[in-house]
Amino acid sequence: MEASSKRRLVFVSLAYWVLLVYIIAALVWWFIALEKQNQQMTNFKLNELILDDPSYLIKYDRIQEDKKRKTAQYIGEGSTFLVLTLIGAVFVYRAVRRQIRLQQQQQNFMMAVTHELKTPIAIAKLNLETLQKHQLEEAKRQKLIMMTLEETNRLNTLANNILVSAQLEGGRYRIAHEKIDLGTLVETCVQDFKTRFPDRPWDTSIEPGLLITGDPLLLQILVNNLLENAVKYSPRQTRIQCIVQRKNRQVVLQVIDEGPGIPDNEKNKVFEKFYRMGNENTRTAKGTGLGLYLCKKIARDHHATIRINDHIPSGCNFTVNFTR
Repeated sequence: MEASSKRRLVFVSLAYWVLLVYIIAALVWWFIALEKQNQQMTNFKLNELILDDPSYLIKYDRIQEDKKRKTAQYIGEGSTFLVLTLIGAVFVYRAVRRQIRLQQQQQNFMMAVTHELKTPIAIAKLNLETLQKHQLEEAKRQKLIMMTLEETNRLNTLANNILVSAQLEGGRYRIAHEKIDLGTLVETCVQDFKTRFPDRPWDTSIEPGLLITGDPLLLQILVNNLLENAVKYSPRQTRIQCIVQRKNRQVVLQVIDEGPGIPDNEKNKVFEKFYRMGNENTRTAKGTGLGLYLCKKIARDHHATIRINDHIPSGCNFTVNFTR
């Protein structure tokens, strides 16, 4: 979180706690004032009693009972109001902090999207201008064309993630329910990545004929995002494993990399919308914080679960379990 956001959060938290302390202090003062008034009324009634009155003790006990009843009433009302105030305070405090964090994540998302859009556009433009102005050897021409296609694929992935995320959240995407061979779909996605990243070592183990019910486009986005994540966060010379197999009554998809891994305290956070580890201004890995969020949402919409396990000796093992 940036320094300005931290200062804003500190200011809001300080103002919140000052206001809460003021409300509690006012509540305590209200109780003390009412109890003093109760005691004064009790003393006034006792002073009006006549000692020679045969019913003196009965009236005395009645006055004391009234005093105790009012004290209990004040304690009950005050305690109820205090509990409700504290419960409301907790909800408000958490909502404000969540809103500030969401605002910061949205700012980071806009910075990331701007960078993600400008970089491939600039590279593609430069490559096309080079092809237009210079007569290059065929090998160099093919290399520039391949680089341009790779950048356009990045743009296409980014656009799909943003569009599908907005449609899913707005309830405007109608999820299809088709019988899909998950192995074939994953094999197609892996083959595309092999073409885009020919220097990366890939290791696939895919059982044929594993049918699940789902939306082909969403499942393709899920697989592509997991593969993209593995490519981004693992060294170029390390291998990426992709496994599709049957376990009991489930179909299991695993994407395994040999990168630095994810700390245990970050494993659940990385599935939050816009969340990315590290500082947006200093991190080098590309991304918008939507990829893994979409993976979890798509998995949930397909009645599947997704989790992160550590890969030995290093890296991540993203596992998606589909119920057949």
